[in-house]
Amino acid sequence: MNNIVQPRPAVPDDDIALELCALTRIYKLKRGLFRAPGEIRAVNDVSLRIRKGETLGLVGESGCGKSTLAKMLLGLLAPTSGNVLINGREIDPGQRKALARAVQPIFQDPYSSLNPRRTVADIVGVPLWLHQIGTPAEQRQRVRDMLDLVGMPERTHGQYPNQLSGGQRQRVAIARALVLRPDILICDEPTSALDVSVQAQILNLLLDLKAEFGLTYLFISHDLGVVEHLVDRVAVMHQGSIVESGTREQIFARPAHPYTRMLLASALTPEPGLGIPDIERDLPLPVA
Repeated sequence: MNNIVQPRPAVPDDDIALELCALTRIYKLKRGLFRAPGEIRAVNDVSLRIRKGETLGLVGESGCGKSTLAKMLLGLLAPTSGNVLINGREIDPGQRKALARAVQPIFQDPYSSLNPRRTVADIVGVPLWLHQIGTPAEQRQRVRDMLDLVGMPERTHGQYPNQLSGGQRQRVAIARALVLRPDILICDEPTSALDVSVQAQILNLLLDLKAEFGLTYLFISHDLGVVEHLVDRVAVMHQGSIVESGTREQIFARPAHPYTRMLLASALTPEPGLGIPDIERDLPLPVA
């Protein structure tokens, strides 16, 4: 069956926060001394639009290209072809500071994404120092305000990451991402390393912060339960391509593409006898 992408309604350009235009990333593969090199399309001709104030969920199994896509959006990886528009303007990966002011990441593992040699207040304050925003006193106040907003009590501000719980570390990572007041957050599996009870707290915090600052989220996850709770629209990614997109209700209630149906069917269930479908059975590998 051919790839199915739900048609999107016409949206004024000034209402689009983030637009991906035929974004592609190809890696070369060595196949030995006497064989021609091959290639793998980690991201293959992906086009997406995210409206201002919207949360788009990008879902797919591990290895489908979600994190590669996130790296290109953050300027950490150059696309082979295609481009990215933020608020209608094409991003220049060389202008790292301007890009950081508009887009910030929240990574999967809050411990590895925080400097273990800096205190909580220093970690959150570094972006303000790098961008030379405000006086030192104003920076300290802004750090305190942001940490308070994400639920970090003042007694934790002088602590180090190894003295915090997983949920607290992710709150610090969120505060660091928001201290520059970006328009867009790229959330790459931000709750997958946390306990289930803590996941709910972080998700609710993200919802509150979205309302507080009018943020736009690209929420990348393989956890369909989390996606259903948080997002407005869903894009389904398989082997580097978007195979289906639509509203949350469309994707979860009336999935059109066979891969989407298999992905939904493979979610964990209390009925172990149902098993897990063979997702790769009828779908080719993206290697040429």
